[in-house]
Amino acid sequence: MPADPLPAADPLASHPESLGPVRVAALYRFTPFADIAAIKPPLAALCCAQGVKGTLLLAAEGINGTIAGTDAAIDTVLAHIRALPGCAALDVKDSRAGTMPFHRMKVRLKREIVTMGEPDIDPLGDVGRYVEPGDWNALIADPDTIVIDTRNDYEVAVGSFAGAIDPKTRSFRDFPAWFREHRDQLVGDGPPPKIAMFCTGGIRCEKSTAFLKAEGLDEVYHLKGGILKYLETVPEAESLWEGECFVFDQRVAVGHGLAPGTHGLCHACRMPVSPADRASPLYVEGISCPACHDARDATQRAGYAERERQMRLAEARGQTHVGAVLPQTHADDDRDTPSPSS
Repeated sequence: MPADPLPAADPLASHPESLGPVRVAALYRFTPFADIAAIKPPLAALCCAQGVKGTLLLAAEGINGTIAGTDAAIDTVLAHIRALPGCAALDVKDSRAGTMPFHRMKVRLKREIVTMGEPDIDPLGDVGRYVEPGDWNALIADPDTIVIDTRNDYEVAVGSFAGAIDPKTRSFRDFPAWFREHRDQLVGDGPPPKIAMFCTGGIRCEKSTAFLKAEGLDEVYHLKGGILKYLETVPEAESLWEGECFVFDQRVAVGHGLAPGTHGLCHACRMPVSPADRASPLYVEGISCPACHDARDATQRAGYAERERQMRLAEARGQTHVGAVLPQTHADDDRDTPSPSS
């Protein structure tokens, strides 16, 4: 069983208030829960009482999600979660936002906290070797290392490590089939290669590395803390990251130092849009973008236009329109159904 990761000494030390007054905590922990139905009500009530918003997933295998609120409120909720069975070493990635990135609080019961669809994979049993962000560059720069981005295609399009393989999956549940289909091409008949994998916050790699270990590969590594920890701790001048990192909240993407990125969100298809996408004649705010324009008919675009109009009217009244479209948190992504820490 892998050793528990050590808690960060000061998770907010590199996030000055100038990056925003709202604390955003992406968290996960694989641990057996005997009764998730009993855990949900007090956790949901505490989050609401503290004004915390976001999504938390509970499953028999643990907890996963992203929440946002004041520093004190997040501290209170995290203390409650850490008191749950096996959660003392909860993995948390902190960042800041200028405004609340979620509209509501949801605590949901799921079969998996990150959906791979491989019931025999046990992240508490045998996973890949953790690699600290400061050691990651040396590993992936080694020509004998195969580097795989385990995220979905729309996330990879926003940014990735130079030279990483993009599986072009639409859902994390597609990853096992992709690997099995390309195993011979990736691994070959020679000595087993080193395989380094990464994801947004580390949770998907807990399962993807466990999956590769179950497939008989031993030299399997993953980036501890994920891309978010790398961007937080590795100086930009030394970074091998290219682009921005997609996140599942209203910030849409972050860059080095976890500063807000330049991507927005298409409210029609919920895909990230770059500054170049927004300059396209196919982009109409709230209605279409280059990725979805040809996939929507006039009736659908008219519906999106009315929703956008109602949202603007609600915004002018200082209200949140019930039809407002939010990015899916990893915890809420039905294509991926993992989490936030992803």
